[in-house]
Amino acid sequence: MTTGASTPPQTGQTGRPKRSAPRRYLPLALAAWLVLEIWLLILVADAAGGLAVFLILAAGFVAGAVVVKRAGRRAFRNLDEALRRGTAPSSGGGSNGLLMLAGLLLMLPGMLSDVAGLLLLLPPVQHLVRRRTEHLVSRKLGGAGRGSLGDAFQQARIHRPDGKVVQGEVIHERRDDPTDEPRPPLSR
Repeated sequence: MTTGASTPPQTGQTGRPKRSAPRRYLPLALAAWLVLEIWLLILVADAAGGLAVFLILAAGFVAGAVVVKRAGRRAFRNLDEALRRGTAPSSGGGSNGLLMLAGLLLMLPGMLSDVAGLLLLLPPVQHLVRRRTEHLVSRKLGGAGRGSLGDAFQQARIHRPDGKVVQGEVIHERRDDPTDEPRPPLSR
């Protein structure tokens, strides 16, 4: 038994549901990024040598680890101060998240990811990325329907296979007498 009308799935020519554009192009973008990273590493290795590429990758990994460690410490320090004051943490958490993302990009092997990580370390780029992300999130959330967490639980309860809902409380009694035999489970 359902409480609302189901929406018909959008179907393509084959009868399957349509995939969104990000889900359709994300694997292709990741494959192109990987091929470009390998190609750039080969170009740098031809020009500067294999040892230089290894040193660049190792330096990127170490720099990324340092950035992630500092951003994590700053985030925990802000949280600790907020808990001591009894207030909400400051809104600087977004910059810590971007710094952690920059460190992760630096730790990934490759030239493009290193350049993206270095760009994310710059405050103007962080500000631009933060503003754009906030805009996208507010636009997506503005289109979402109103509801509460209780509605989600209501939907989950209604869609149970057997359709039965039993409200109750579980009480575990402590048995001190070891000779007391366990009882069989209740049946219908």
